[in-house]
Formats: sequence, C-alpha cells, structure tokens
Amino acid sequence: MNSNYTLKDLDQSIVVEPKVEANSAVIWLHGLGADGHDFEGILPQLSLPTNHAIRFVFPHAPVQPVTVNGGMAMRSWYDILSMNIADRVDIAGLEKSSAVLMELIEEQMALGIPANKIVLAGFSQGGLVALHTGLNFSESVAGVLALSTYYPEPCFEESSINNQTLPILMAHGTYDQVITLEVAEDSRSFLESKGFNVEWQTYPMEHQVCMPEIELISAWLQTKLISFS
Repeated sequence: MNSNYTLKDLDQSIVVEPKVEANSAVIWLHGLGADGHDFEGILPQLSLPTNHAIRFVFPHAPVQPVTVNGGMAMRSWYDILSMNIADRVDIAGLEKSSAVLMELIEEQMALGIPANKIVLAGFSQGGLVALHTGLNFSESVAGVLALSTYYPEPCFEESSINNQTLPILMAHGTYDQVITLEVAEDSRSFLESKGFNVEWQTYPMEHQVCMPEIELISAWLQTKLISFS
C-alpha cells in the first residue's frame, strides 16, 4: 500500500441504501484485521424504522504491515506500534486515514447529503479515525459513534479543531483487554477537558459489541438522523 494512499486506492466501500431516497448517511469504520463487512450484519439488529432514509457506508481499510503483529500485512487504518496502545500512536498513519474519511464525507456531500446529516462511526482503531476526523473536518457532522476505542492526547491539535459542539457517543466494555477501560476513560476525560460533550456508556463485555449497546446505537442514530413529525 502506498504510504500516501487516497480513497481511489482502497477497495470499493460496501454501500447499503435505504428503501427510500437517502437524506442522511453513516460512514462506519471497522477495527484492525477486519473489513467493511464486519458491521454490515449489524443493520437488521438496529431495528430502524422501515422508512428510514439513512445510507450506510462501510469502507475497507488498506492492507499494510502492522508492527505488533510482527509486520504481518492486514487491513489496518494505521500502524499499531506497541501493545500499550495509547503510549505510541502512529499519528502519520492516523492522519492519512482521516484524510481518506474526509474524502468519503465529501463524496456523500456531493451526492446531496449535508455534513450535518452524516454520522461517523468506528470500532476500535476505526473509532479513533472517526473521532479524529469528526473533530477536524471543515464542517460539523451530525456526530461520532466511538465504540471500544480511545483518543490519546498526542492526536489532539488545538489549532485544527473545527467542531467544538460535536456530539460524541463513546461505549466500552468493562472487561476489554485490547483497549482497557482505563485507557478509554482517560480519553473521555481528556475530550471533556477540552470542552466536548461526551455521552458515555459501559457494558460488561470484552472487545466487542452487545445487544444492549446496539439498542443504544439505534436510539442515538435516530435522534441524530431521523426527523419525526
């Protein structure tokens, strides 16, 4: 994978269209080693209204070497440099994937979906990319859904933050051994210290999602993207 990859270098995203004309979108990023299909199967479990107008976009991360896995190439949004995941962050890799996610946002905007009707979602390292992009995109998006993820302080650049009122929902497993609860809580506290309003929920689970969490996600997405008359 070229170190300066762009959207055109990636495999085509999985796109799930609503039954009616789309007026909003969720761009959902998978975690390390997975692909765009990873969260495609969650859609029926969201039990959204049958007439919802949300387009779901599931991009595939590039295939690239991952340091903690002995340099083995796999789908990854950025390199994982240490098992202590928040201590050493591949900022350059994060910025490259964030730039690609911005391209995906702009692609949806070109299709007629305004930024304030686009939610960025991500699991694990995909969640970090979603958070970083939501904070730094030139326009305010509808919100960021950050699942089992983190946001280390070195990722934050005060001067580039555009969206101080960005709605953020973070959900995490209390038994997560990949990104520990302590790391996630530190990230939440850091974002709150910078003035962001972070909705926070934990579940008795490991590095995964669970049904009560899916129900919360559904309700949150509906408040952000579905207008009820």
